[in-house]
Amino acid sequence: MESVEYHQALALLHWQIELGATEAICDAPVNRYEVPAAVENPKPATAGSSRVVPMAAGVDPVAEAARFAAAAQTLDELRAAMQAFEHCELKRGARKMVFSDGTPGARVMIVGEAPGREEDREGRPFVGAAGQLLDRMLAAVDMGRTHADAPVYITNMLPWRPPQDRDPKPDEIAMMRPFLIRHIELAKPEVLVIAGNGAAQALLGKRGITRLRGQWVQVQGLPALPMFHPAYLLRSPEFKREAWADLLEMKARLARG
Repeated sequence: MESVEYHQALALLHWQIELGATEAICDAPVNRYEVPAAVENPKPATAGSSRVVPMAAGVDPVAEAARFAAAAQTLDELRAAMQAFEHCELKRGARKMVFSDGTPGARVMIVGEAPGREEDREGRPFVGAAGQLLDRMLAAVDMGRTHADAPVYITNMLPWRPPQDRDPKPDEIAMMRPFLIRHIELAKPEVLVIAGNGAAQALLGKRGITRLRGQWVQVQGLPALPMFHPAYLLRSPEFKREAWADLLEMKARLARG
């Protein structure tokens, strides 16, 4: 039998509840015409249970994320802090955490949106079809993840794949933003590339990449250039010319120092 992911199983359960199923099959038959004398309260989840444990009352997940992120003094410590963070439900349905790829300390840091299926399997950002296009785009301007003279460093705004590759929810973006900001601080790039609407929402608080692209903005005191996400270019190749212009502008900015 094919295994079912956590989010798929949860969606199936909600669907059955909507159809009227309120109990699982019991060991003994139940007379539905009899009114039970008492209703047994549900038992709390055990340590080995796969159910999502709700957060304690008054716990702010964004504040917790900020506390975890601030404590990290290196990229390895930040990775460990994100692994230990338990308040983002996306973690429970993902195979692997996707932290980064490329060369730490590179002059250029690219921030994408969220992992897809291939990234979830490999644990690295931009390894699917969009990642292959990104590599070709970077190679066209003599750059690359491990390029000897012009390396880049790559991450995503979310480290875990959303179910069915849906758009990230606002609370998920807000929850993981402190980790992203700390990631930028520790990576110390000279230039940021904001790839796609999701990254723009996380770093600029706005969407509309068609309007934002090609215009330099400031993020954490760094020059940042919004660009089309490579996945968008796969769907809309007519915008590759604009993406090429943005790459040339990024390279010119680096040359100016």
